Amino acid sequence: MKIIYDNIIYSIQKSGGISVVWYELTKRLLEEKGVTTEFIEYTNCSSNIFRKKLDIASANKKTENWNKLKRYFNPKIKEQNNFIFHSSYYRISKNKSAINITTVHDFTYELYRKGLKKYIHSFQKFRAIRNSDYIICVSENTKKDLLKLLPDIYPEKIHVIYNGVSDNYFPLTDKSEFNYQNINPYEYLLFVGSRDEYKRFEIAINISHEINKPLVIVGGGPLSKNEIQQFKSENRNQPYYHFLHLSDSELNILYNFAYCLLYPSEYEGFGIPIIEAQKAGCPVIAYKSGATKEVAGNNPLMFESFNVQKIANMIELNLNDATKRKQIVSDGIDNASQYSWEKTYKKTIELYVDAFSHK
Repeated sequence: MKIIYDNIIYSIQKSGGISVVWYELTKRLLEEKGVTTEFIEYTNCSSNIFRKKLDIASANKKTENWNKLKRYFNPKIKEQNNFIFHSSYYRISKNKSAINITTVHDFTYELYRKGLKKYIHSFQKFRAIRNSDYIICVSENTKKDLLKLLPDIYPEKIHVIYNGVSDNYFPLTDKSEFNYQNINPYEYLLFVGSRDEYKRFEIAINISHEINKPLVIVGGGPLSKNEIQQFKSENRNQPYYHFLHLSDSELNILYNFAYCLLYPSEYEGFGIPIIEAQKAGCPVIAYKSGATKEVAGNNPLMFESFNVQKIANMIELNLNDATKRKQIVSDGIDNASQYSWEKTYKKTIELYVDAFSHK
């Protein structure tokens, strides 16, 4: 069986959730026995932090010069025998021998973006989905959204394969590993990821004010003037936040010693930080909707409306009680144990084998 991976995501992103998913699949595929692999790449892919971790032999890859328009055009592949073609970002192969597989991560653009970028993105995504033999969705909620937006797609083509979670996240017991100045263990709230409008970052800020604990922000771009202004209040002389870019091991420490993770996002295709936090023993506060509700498990800290005072009361009622907090942490660790990149890869390779046998 021959598998051709389109590594174009490494040229589009320097980091990001899709890069994480593709890296976890790619590093395992490189170790897979009994398959022939080939990778399509572009000259700028080395700037991606996850691509730097992979050792792909030059004999197994086809590298082309990069320009920004390449992402919108399907690659030309000369191959006479049947092969699996899986793109990291919404491209297909028109080769008659290709078995096209597309992974759909979410429908953020379709639901929350406007203008030309949305049109171009959706055109490419829908074209790939409609011309794929098999479609992978990272959650049941993403599958539901797909069928709502593209009712012409046969449900039988869609396979739900959940994302995994890195083994770099796990509980710690030694407080000496926490060495951040001006931040005290269990006395800060954590916000991880981008701060797009649908992520409802302002809710996290307001909860920080209500509970009177600083907010540690990890990832995303620098805070805007408006975001900084929201942290200021009459009784605070300094903005009440810390903005950090961290490695996995550093983030694991912050998860471990956080009061909780705040995840008020209105929409997620999956929500990897939820599972990372749970795996590290960090309580998760999240909006009860879609994929977030689906992956977070039996979590009493899910809220259904953006009433900051009610959310803050719920948090303090549960997390200031040592017995309740311990149970929430234990249940979160149990829930996170269901997810692993090994499971994700195993189900993906099983789909390849099944698809190849039915060509």
